Amino acid sequence: MRSFAVYALAALAEIAGCYAFWAWLRVGASGLWLGPGILSLAAFAYVLTFVDAPAAGRAYAAYGGIYIAASLAWLWSIEGLRPDRWDLIGAAICLLGAAVILFAPRALTG
Repeated sequence: MRSFAVYALAALAEIAGCYAFWAWLRVGASGLWLGPGILSLAAFAYVLTFVDAPAAGRAYAAYGGIYIAASLAWLWSIEGLRPDRWDLIGAAICLLGAAVILFAPRALTG
């Protein structure tokens, strides 16, 4: 459960940081958005180190599913566009994949 909270916080930080750059380059927002965006992306990288996983690659792979679902939540809550059924089906598949990566029984050496 702790891993999910870490992933959720990391996703929020990453999406907010990336959105700052998106707003600057695509929407015409002020370049002042870049400072908080860079800080948010640094916070994302820092927070992700708290995932309880023995290998970084596995932690990052599982994070991908959480990131996709969180991005769709951002789409709806911040950008005001409701995800369609294909978005939701795709996110569910990704979350299932993340769960397999996180919760699969593994030998301690592997």
